Amino acid sequence: MSKVIAVTGGARGIGFATARALKDKGASVVIGDIDEAAAEEAGERLGVAAYPLDVTSRASFAAFLDRAEEPAGPLDVLVNNAGIMPIGPVTGESDADARRCMDINVHGVMIGTKLALGRMLPRGAGHVINIASLAGVLPTPGLALYNASKAAVIAFTEATRLEVLDRGVNVSAVLPTFTNTELVAGTRSPKGQKNCEPEDIAAAVVELVGRPRPQAVVPRKLSGQVRIGGLVPDRVKRAVARRYGLDKIFLEYDEDARKGYDARIRA
Repeated sequence: MSKVIAVTGGARGIGFATARALKDKGASVVIGDIDEAAAEEAGERLGVAAYPLDVTSRASFAAFLDRAEEPAGPLDVLVNNAGIMPIGPVTGESDADARRCMDINVHGVMIGTKLALGRMLPRGAGHVINIASLAGVLPTPGLALYNASKAAVIAFTEATRLEVLDRGVNVSAVLPTFTNTELVAGTRSPKGQKNCEPEDIAAAVVELVGRPRPQAVVPRKLSGQVRIGGLVPDRVKRAVARRYGLDKIFLEYDEDARKGYDARIRA
């Protein structure tokens, strides 16, 4: 895989695993993260270039993409992975948290996508992969803000894909389920279900790079649930949520276990 690939939010979790998987496939990978020290450490561990990146800033994002292209040539793939996940009752979500979540999760993806397309469309080649979430199609109590942000990412990605469909550039969304990263700190898995690992999402990204398609659900077995979700009666959805504990997972959680993560995303 001789491609130049930039990954945002690459210092930890899904971003780190994705960068490693792509590098292992032979890609020239560059990572960016708002945590400069963590980005540098991740870059050293991976053996890739790492730069500070604030995805909410057009100037910062543009500079990051410029630096990504300097050593290896034009950008082939941008993986918009950076995101945060505040949880809890909707009435307890501060306006500051709401703005921060939407700014990073939605506007950050929009800025990155637009900047990447500005480089790719004139060449008639390239691929933007936006890490969304099943939360974008499966609303869950205690996750309203994150649900809203990821629903926006899914809609934005699909509309953009359709717009550039015949211009040689691919735009895709990845919809992971619960994944063992800091985002789910202090929460429990749905009853009878096992969380994904970051490597599972990374594998889906690698597959998309090799064979582009509009959307990848992880794990793949949940694709059917996504497709028929809008046809299921509300009473059935609520019964399923109670059965698996989805009605309380993000309302009844270990606040102490999330303190470190919450402090970092609000810094």
